[in-house]
Amino acid sequence: MNDSSVYTLERGSAPLLISIPHRGTQIPCALADEMTPVARRVEDCDWHLERLYAFARELGASILTPEYARYVIDLNRPPDDANLYPGRDTTGLCPVDTFDKEPLYKPGREPSREQIEARRAMYWQPYHDALAGELDALRRAHGRVLLWEAHSIRSAVPRFFDGRLPDFNFGTADGASAAPGLAEHLAGIVERDGRYSTVANGRFKGGYITRRYGRPADGVHAVQLELTQVTYMKESAPFSYDETLAGSVQPLLRDLIAAALAYVAAA
Repeated sequence: MNDSSVYTLERGSAPLLISIPHRGTQIPCALADEMTPVARRVEDCDWHLERLYAFARELGASILTPEYARYVIDLNRPPDDANLYPGRDTTGLCPVDTFDKEPLYKPGREPSREQIEARRAMYWQPYHDALAGELDALRRAHGRVLLWEAHSIRSAVPRFFDGRLPDFNFGTADGASAAPGLAEHLAGIVERDGRYSTVANGRFKGGYITRRYGRPADGVHAVQLELTQVTYMKESAPFSYDETLAGSVQPLLRDLIAAALAYVAAA
């Protein structure tokens, strides 16, 4: 295990890295003093994914998780804060509001450009250095590597999409970040299982990490899974983990990762 003050990297033996960039919940005390009470609840967290994906250790996966919340800085946004979904509403590199558009900062306390750059250097860059370094090590050891970007979200967030989101949202940047057809192959497995809804390269095509590091021609295949939280937890406060729901979805997640590894190996 490789620990730093901003991330934890558990190194495995398989050509598989699971990145969970929105799992962090910490907010530095000095920053919390600038923020609203709603910010301190870190509600827009990808809750419990390190627990949901605990089985991946048995597959030999490396697992990378951050310590700090996306409200501090969003690790899945580009460093220049470009909108990954032009024309759509989204939150930025250093979000100033929640998914429900509640302010994260007290009036006049929003981060300056200099403060954003300081956070990028302190929190964003170390995570990406660890991510790039582990991918490089795995690629050199195995030739090909699967980057599995693990995310979750409430099943209904009107700011970002209409109605209820499909349960399994696979993204490969419209096929650019992984072997052709991988997202559709994974969605087909979910469809045949029959218990959950799914889509490939729909509303969530993959964030910055998927698009930046997915280079199938160089042996790195990246896929993002945006999973609805209702499939494994209570998606409103207190955001509790549901052992029954999680126990039902975990075997399917395991099958999906195994299938993606086989697909990449054969590409």
